[in-house]
Amino acid sequence: MKNVVQALMLLVVTCVLTGFATPAFALFGDKFEKEVEKETGAVKLVREVQRGGYGLVTTDELKKWIDSGKDIVIVDTMPYEASYKKNHVPEAVQFLFPIPDMDEWNTKETAGKTQTDYEKLLGPDKNKIIVIYCGFVKCTRSHNGAAWAMKLGYKNVYRYAGGIFAWKGAKYPIGKID
Repeated sequence: MKNVVQALMLLVVTCVLTGFATPAFALFGDKFEKEVEKETGAVKLVREVQRGGYGLVTTDELKKWIDSGKDIVIVDTMPYEASYKKNHVPEAVQFLFPIPDMDEWNTKETAGKTQTDYEKLLGPDKNKIIVIYCGFVKCTRSHNGAAWAMKLGYKNVYRYAGGIFAWKGAKYPIGKID
């Protein structure tokens, strides 16, 4: 009988400890896994910025630039019908770039548009502030747009990494085309 009581006590203690440990593991395990995901994304972004040679601008910084009337060109690199037409940063113009790295200009990937078309869109002033964005931090269309602006000789190029998702998340006004 004594062995049965000890076995039951051990079982109860094990169940209680498991009951406390499982939620804690689920809570912190998720937290730690999410941190690895954040780190991976952050390092990817930093390496793209280093490779492209451009700067970064935050949502609040971009909003202040727009509100102050700063002379900038804002380029949305998302597809026209699927994204830009529905919502974009006010004053932004659209120029499609692909998601994979675009090391060489490919008019198939830019909806038939050429480097000359892109340069015309950005304008003749190579010192003007150029801001390029796409949907969200992981989207690399903005990397391609910013890297190509740098390759074309523009000096003040910024990637707005948060993109339209961060803009909407900040509850800033959205541009639309009816």
